Amino acid sequence: MEDQEKHYITTEELKTHNKVGDLWISIQGKVYNVTDWVKNHPGGESPLLNLAGQDVTNAFVAFHPGSAWKYLDQFFIGYLKDYQVSEVSKDYRKLVSEFTRAGLYEKKGHGVAISMIVIVVLLFLSVYGILMSDNVWVHLGCGGMMGFVWIQSGWLGHDSGHYQIMSTPEYNRFAQVLTGNCLSGICIAWWKWNHNAHHIACNSLDFDPDLQHMPFFAVSSQFFNSLVSYFYDRTMKFDSFTRFLVSYQHWTFYPVMCLARINLFAQSFMLLLSKRPVRNRGQEILGLLVFWIWFPLLVSYLPNWGERVMFVIASFSVTGIQHVQFCLNHFSSSIYMGPPSGNDWFEKQTTGSLDITCPPWMDWFHGGLQYQVEHHLFPRLPRCHLRKISPFVKELCSKHKLPYTCVSFWEANVLTIGTLRNAALQARDLTNPIPKNLVWEAVNTHG
Repeated sequence: MEDQEKHYITTEELKTHNKVGDLWISIQGKVYNVTDWVKNHPGGESPLLNLAGQDVTNAFVAFHPGSAWKYLDQFFIGYLKDYQVSEVSKDYRKLVSEFTRAGLYEKKGHGVAISMIVIVVLLFLSVYGILMSDNVWVHLGCGGMMGFVWIQSGWLGHDSGHYQIMSTPEYNRFAQVLTGNCLSGICIAWWKWNHNAHHIACNSLDFDPDLQHMPFFAVSSQFFNSLVSYFYDRTMKFDSFTRFLVSYQHWTFYPVMCLARINLFAQSFMLLLSKRPVRNRGQEILGLLVFWIWFPLLVSYLPNWGERVMFVIASFSVTGIQHVQFCLNHFSSSIYMGPPSGNDWFEKQTTGSLDITCPPWMDWFHGGLQYQVEHHLFPRLPRCHLRKISPFVKELCSKHKLPYTCVSFWEANVLTIGTLRNAALQARDLTNPIPKNLVWEAVNTHG
């Protein structure tokens, strides 16, 4: 009698509700209509739009604390009739549950306090050196220290976007705007929008924005087909100019990374000046204004334009290390086409990510992201625990015969450059019927 009163929904029916204005999801066998909730979703629209029409239990438990479950009841519309759970997903959810019971999600360690102290000290030394010294080498060193300030503030901004690093949500929000917008000039709203999409669609060529770097880089020859980016909602054209740049991407990778910060500045302003809804837009804009007041003012205290350019390039180049780190974790890993699937969450996160070995005393340098596989599987877990849980993840991958790639920092660079080189050589194939410009023909006609 009780079963007859329940409303059951088939997997096939669920799949049809995956469009804007009609979004259903399933979590642990229950179906929810989140059409009206998508605009209020703290994680943005992208995760719901990309995963709608399927079971999203693994993604839900990965990104949401236990307190989020109570909000689901208002969207409940029925039960999934043919609900099944793979053995991998069962083991994954068991790990999430065990880490929760052990209190790992609540124990954040002293890393945040130490990072803040390091940021304050480095920022003070950089400013002091510019104001109190006339030595060009001191000014060069100050530029390098400013770059490390941005790296460490970037790690804090990253952490605060995944979990609460401060005592209250209000203080956490303050930390986000301070470390992202005010100190680094990066819009935290843009980062959360971009980063959530990356986590959900890890290494999907057309859904993951962290692989979409045309015209400068293409990690796969599939980009030569002018793919549509479902994140940016535009076609990534592989024209003659892009082909020329991609053909030498394994040589230009590190130089471009030294200036990659400029792209983040541009993306931040593009989002805030667009018609796209942005939470706390006023706060975001104010935070960026703070950065664009104090940083140019500080640079203006340098004695001449030569040293000013030197300082900016030095700071950007040092921060480029962080941009390289972001690329190492995914560029050489497994890729796929199409939207993400909730049913193979564990598999996609492990095959699309790469860990980097390092001694414990170097964890500060990588900001915890050397454990990229662990971070993608447990994004809310404070970085101080990632090293501890690594053996459990390895064991689970081994049990289900899934790859767990872990290499040295040097090997990760070699793999990344190798991936870029392979795509570059394919781009040089003159039999590919793409219109060539004069620069292309001049460089390649005689090899």
